[in-house]
Amino acid sequence: MAKTEPRILELAGHEVTITNPDKVFFPEIGFTKLDLVKYYLSVAPGAIRGVHNRPTSLKRFPNGADGDFFFQKRVPSPRPEWIQTAIVRFPSGRSAEFLSIVDEAHLAWAINLGCIDLNPWPVRRTDLDRPDELRVDIDPTPGIPFEQVREVSMVVKQVLDEHNLIGFPKTSGSRGVHINVRIEPLWGFTEVRRAALALAREVERRDPLATTAWWKEQRHGVFLDYNQNARDRTVASAYSVRPKPDGRVSTPLEWDEVPEVEPADWTVLTVPERFKSKDPDASIDERAGSLESLLELSLQDEEKGVGDAPWPPNFPKMPGEPKRVQPSKAKKQE
Repeated sequence: MAKTEPRILELAGHEVTITNPDKVFFPEIGFTKLDLVKYYLSVAPGAIRGVHNRPTSLKRFPNGADGDFFFQKRVPSPRPEWIQTAIVRFPSGRSAEFLSIVDEAHLAWAINLGCIDLNPWPVRRTDLDRPDELRVDIDPTPGIPFEQVREVSMVVKQVLDEHNLIGFPKTSGSRGVHINVRIEPLWGFTEVRRAALALAREVERRDPLATTAWWKEQRHGVFLDYNQNARDRTVASAYSVRPKPDGRVSTPLEWDEVPEVEPADWTVLTVPERFKSKDPDASIDERAGSLESLLELSLQDEEKGVGDAPWPPNFPKMPGEPKRVQPSKAKKQE
């Protein structure tokens, strides 16, 4: 198919060029790159809220949802002079200049690069070392029905309520559920991860469907991925489109919708109409809470001999972390 003429959009006082706008990004529903841009603009207040002023990794699908993708941390050059960025420094001493989305122009510019979903850090560029969001990633193991994900999600809500934290649930747009919790930016990544682990373990104690087992060979039921709160980890933000054939969307929910939600109901074709009357994340920035209670729960676990859990493989060995080796391999080494 021959390339089509670019489209110029006037957004937030800037011109944004959409190249090859008729390129099909979702063949099953005939959804083009320009259609994808229009989708994001139709839910812009919600989509921008999830990424605003955050370093955002670029997950680029140059050939659409059916093609290969690659992650790009460093915002590409040349780029418009109005593009805002955040410079993140890593423990290695290296740094990267990330995109920081602040308005509709930035949003459309990112989608034009082939970004289908948006993957922000849980920090603002005003304080890159202290997250203002704890993320609960609820993911079913193979063969587990979505109804079990819904059940575990409601147990997460119970625990959050008891610790005076407000969770904002959304479909992941894939197989699970995400629950975002705004927190005061007073703690570093390590402490936020500790709080997330304590939360997940409390859910595990209450519901036999839930597991915090890091090693896949030990998992069952529904996995609570506490490591999504480790530094440099990202998840798809609210109103992000996922690279699924039907253009499924990571859709914010009211809590009373969670017990019956069907992820396939919420796609690029249905979410814009829903957004006109319902935006469950609208108050999230006004509901920041404290981690003190969850960190106290973590301390209680430690006093009972329940210490840290394995970190992702790209992290150095952490103080108090158990042996980072699959249990089956550990037995062979004994």
